[in-house]
Amino acid sequence: GLKLRKVPKDEIERKVNEAAKILDLTHLLDRKPRAMSGGQCQRVALGRAIVRSPKVFLLDEPLSNLDAKLRAQMRTEISKIHKRLGTTFIYVTHDQTEAMTMGDRIVCMKDGWVQQIDTPQRLYDEPKNKFVAGFLGSPMMNFIDATLKYEREYDQYIVEFGSARNKFEVIVPESKVTRELGNFVGKEIILGIRPESIHDEEMYLSNATTGVISCKVEITEMMGAEIYLYLDCEGIPLTARVSSRSTVRPGDEVKMAIDPNRIHIFDKETEDTIVN
Repeated sequence: GLKLRKVPKDEIERKVNEAAKILDLTHLLDRKPRAMSGGQCQRVALGRAIVRSPKVFLLDEPLSNLDAKLRAQMRTEISKIHKRLGTTFIYVTHDQTEAMTMGDRIVCMKDGWVQQIDTPQRLYDEPKNKFVAGFLGSPMMNFIDATLKYEREYDQYIVEFGSARNKFEVIVPESKVTRELGNFVGKEIILGIRPESIHDEEMYLSNATTGVISCKVEITEMMGAEIYLYLDCEGIPLTARVSSRSTVRPGDEVKMAIDPNRIHIFDKETEDTIVN
């Protein structure tokens, strides 16, 4: 690329060596492409861009062809390069883990339309709609069809869901009550709750004043430091992320506690956020 731009030989050598040092490729400069691994080839592609000293890097799913271990390694490498160069990187990905771990700001898009632009943490904690809430987070957020009620005697809003045989309630904390919430009383809404906000520990269950539900454990996935529980709650599929100390097994009937301070409420028609 630099030869085509008629860059002097000594400057080409300097820039190539600088880029190779940044990318830890100095010991590979004499190798042919066929003698390099997928990760090394990806770093070479980055090096070809770095030597041109661009003002902006455009990366379109650069890690999509790599295996899981190499993807994780290259995520770290690209983040380090970004910090060293201090240059803007525009990075396109369908992988929400890449977006969350690498991005300073994320533009979340659906069907070509921008849904929300914000920092990774704010997108995770305060999604503008159901799509953004479902896209970020692994496992993804649980969505429950529910109804919003208002108890005038106690001045509190209650989210109700379940079956005709067994109803469950989550009282909306005062800190989450908005003026807009009153417009949805008696209407169907969508309750959103992330897997890490559904607890099976006795500490949560004994202190819970609302949001205790009965579930059947269908599948457990041991992830090492944690366990994913796939639950059936009156026909509603839920996923919970619990401590690896949990002793529940498939087929168990268990009580789970939904943390009311971590709920999200969405308009069922527009799927816009009502409460974060």
